[in-house]
Amino acid sequence: MRTFVFFIAAVFITAKISVAQNGTDSTQSGRPEHVSHTSMSTGSSSLVDLIEQHATAGTDLEPISTAQNMLMTMRGSWMFMLHGVAFLNSTQQTGPRGADKLFSTNWIMPMAQRELGRGTLTLRTMLSFEPATVSGRRYPLLLQQGETAFGKPIVDGQHPHDFFMEVAAMYDAKLNESTLLSLYFAPMGSPAVGPMAYPHRASASENPVATLGHHLQDSTHIADDVITVGLTHGRVRVEASGFHGRESDEFRWNLDSGKTDSWATRFTVNPGQNWSAQYSIGQLHSPEALSPNEDLRRMTASIMYNRPFHTGNLASMLLWGRNQSLREQDVGNSYLGESTLRLRRNSLWTRIESTDRTNELLLDNGSIPPGFEERYFTRVQAYTAGYGHEIGRMPHVATALGVQLTLYGGIPNVLKSAYGSHPLGVNVFLRLRIE
Repeated sequence: MRTFVFFIAAVFITAKISVAQNGTDSTQSGRPEHVSHTSMSTGSSSLVDLIEQHATAGTDLEPISTAQNMLMTMRGSWMFMLHGVAFLNSTQQTGPRGADKLFSTNWIMPMAQRELGRGTLTLRTMLSFEPATVSGRRYPLLLQQGETAFGKPIVDGQHPHDFFMEVAAMYDAKLNESTLLSLYFAPMGSPAVGPMAYPHRASASENPVATLGHHLQDSTHIADDVITVGLTHGRVRVEASGFHGRESDEFRWNLDSGKTDSWATRFTVNPGQNWSAQYSIGQLHSPEALSPNEDLRRMTASIMYNRPFHTGNLASMLLWGRNQSLREQDVGNSYLGESTLRLRRNSLWTRIESTDRTNELLLDNGSIPPGFEERYFTRVQAYTAGYGHEIGRMPHVATALGVQLTLYGGIPNVLKSAYGSHPLGVNVFLRLRIE
């Protein structure tokens, strides 16, 4: 395990050095030794080609037409790639439970790829410095729930990502021109449940904060000891995963581990260049540290649409996520629609959510009292609109200033004294993206 982590770190360092150099030698495939791209298109003509590029986290898929912002360079038979984004946020929220904070959400993904035998080997890691840039083990996000901080359930806040968001190796073997067998092994990675997680999908690319339905939709994008097998034929892909079901603990700098006690399967279809749809179901063993005897069944379904055009790109998604307690049979649902329009120097985006919440909201970030049974008891809504403007470019980095406003609704009477009827959240940020 340590050797593999050190090797991935070496890949990251090598990629950074290579991008900074100006090599002009040719490789055996006739490509230049140093190639740098801005807003690089996936360059895919089929679903098989898209999968082999592995430009996204885990084994998640998106529409074939979706562009990727990344740097690339060739060294011998290896292709090195690097992409990532960082937001410096200032947030203000109204109401007695509202809070103000300055924090950064961020991730960076170095990867290396080469042909090996009759297939393609990909090595990838994803790192986030949020354990250092999000103080207090959370940032403010009204009506959010999920995971713990200092031994208490997080309420009205979002936890930081782990430093190691992904450490993974993938091998793709082409059985014929339209059929691909894929293997994915990740001490830390994303199993085949849920759509692409919110930090990585194009429809949320300019929004710096988490969705309220994160823990009913895509929170398994950081899981321990993931093994996934996938078979792709034509426009269809089927995957099955085994993984450790416990969500990340509060100590975000290390690699967690555990036995394979959970499973998931996902069916994905890309019917055209601009569309991708998935349905997934999984069973998570003891995901919550404060409820170790409770297992969950999670189901998700989503449709993604991407439309590139001469002056920009439009990306949208509809998503449903559902958790069912296998002990209490308690069920929670979440619904999301989001869209981002990126033009040459301007971006507009929206996110609309309706999400079930549990009675942990009543605890107000306190400890769980004896005999407490968590249950879904209300549904809330959040309506977000944002605008961003490109302000300049440093070498290989695009910068933008943005602002977004979120209006919350559906507050039950028992919580109106704490939140008000329609609390507001405002986020002003500076965004840096590798291009």
